[in-house]
Parts: sequence; C-alpha cells; structure tokens
Amino acid sequence: MADLSEAPHLRDLRTEAPQQHAVIDTDTLSRQIADLGEWFHNLDLYGVHTAPHHFLGDFPNIKWQWISQAIPQDLTGARVLDIGCNGGFYSIQMKQRGAEYVLGIDVDDRYLRQAEFAAQTLGLEIDLRKLSVYDVEQIAGDFDYVIFMGVFYHLRYPLFALDKIIKKMRGKLVFQTMVRGSDQVRAWADDYSFWTKDIFLEPGFPAMYFIEHSYSHDHTNWWIPNRAAVEAMLRSSGLKIVQQPEPETWICAIESATKNGRYILDRELDGTL
Repeated sequence: MADLSEAPHLRDLRTEAPQQHAVIDTDTLSRQIADLGEWFHNLDLYGVHTAPHHFLGDFPNIKWQWISQAIPQDLTGARVLDIGCNGGFYSIQMKQRGAEYVLGIDVDDRYLRQAEFAAQTLGLEIDLRKLSVYDVEQIAGDFDYVIFMGVFYHLRYPLFALDKIIKKMRGKLVFQTMVRGSDQVRAWADDYSFWTKDIFLEPGFPAMYFIEHSYSHDHTNWWIPNRAAVEAMLRSSGLKIVQQPEPETWICAIESATKNGRYILDRELDGTL
C-alpha cells in the first residue's frame, strides 16, 4: 500500500468542550476527506459524508439496508474477506458487528488510502492490502464471510476469479454484480441437440453482455450478466443460493465446489473437469 503515515488518528480530530462529550472538528475532517480524492463509497464519518453527491444516492448504504438483514448482527469470532473493498464501507460494517478479523483487498491505492483513513477515524482495526482478486490464494486461511461486491463485471476473466474465491470460503459468499437484460429465470434442460438454436433467443436464457469499449464512462466494465446468467454461474462454481436480499445481490454457501477432493478450478486447469 501507499504510505499512510500522514493519515490522522481520531484524537487529531477531537476537541474537548466543557461539561460535554468530545466533539469532532468537522472542518478539519472535511478537508482531510477531500484531500484523499473522489470517494465512491459514501461513508458517514461522525456526521461528515465522504460522497454526499453520489450519482446513485446514499451508496452503498442503499444496498446495505437490505443486505444487512441477511447477515447476523453478532459476528463475534468471524473472519471476513472483503474483495474490492474500495473505501471500506462493507469492511467497516462487518467489523462494527464484531468480526474478529476483517481483511480488505483492492488494487487501487486511492481506495486503500480512503479505507485506511475511514477505519482509523472510526477507531476500527481492519487489515488492508493491495492485492488482486486473481491472487486471493496468497491469503492464508479461509473466511466465514467473503464479500464480493461490485467487482465481477469489472473483470476480464470473471468466472476464473469466482472459482478462485470459492477456495477461500468456509461460510457464506455475499455476491453482487451489475445486472442488465432480462430478469427472467426458468428451468432449462441439462442438454440440447446441436441443432437447437431457439433457446438462445429466449430472454430467460443465461447470457453475458460483453462491453468492447466502455459503459457508463468506465472502460473496466467488461462483462454484464442477466439474472439467469448470475445464478447459473454461481451454481456452476459449486455454490448454492440461499438468499437474494436485493435485486443485484445473492448470498451463497458452498454446495459442491470439489470433486474427489479437488476444486473445480484445479480440475479445469489440468484438463480433468
């Protein structure tokens, strides 16, 4: 990570008022937030918001208010991995619920600096590392909760990443992706003849839309699935969908990620899947 030695601790933002609790120097806090660049996560740092004019509104809290109901209020003893942690919103939420260890990873130095600042300001111990989703196997141990929010569609090799992530799970996966196209889901046969073509024209058939250039002014938006594709890929990777708390988020548990003791990814790479 970049050097964060200049990031202030909470004590630098507090002043003591007679006969009152400590108050936050909001002007200083606002300047420090602005100095860290544009934020994508709108965090509430003692009443000062990091992205108050976000084009999606109070994001990602607008999603969290639904997702949070699918996660225990008490996470005492839990290990959490937050992949693509951005400004740290989800890492902070999990730590505030008592998670014993929270690791947030990202490839963007700006996001990591923001997450570090937010965690320090709130007095939370969160481990932050510059690491790609493709390198999660370097992380020791496994996790009770893996958060994989808002990353899938930014990946050129999304299913490869998903199969890697599963190897770090011992509990639940909180998966979110942008979804476009049909939201229809229906059962399909296990096999079709070579000459069957009409199924590919059905709106409920699993499909991924490839973005050659850019979408929403973002050239890292590569693959955007419809709902049927999301659910089919999750099942294909050996996961069972246990809940869908909001339209773009699925809570999953491992169902059959291994065969004869070997992960799907390993079997695919050596040609034995």
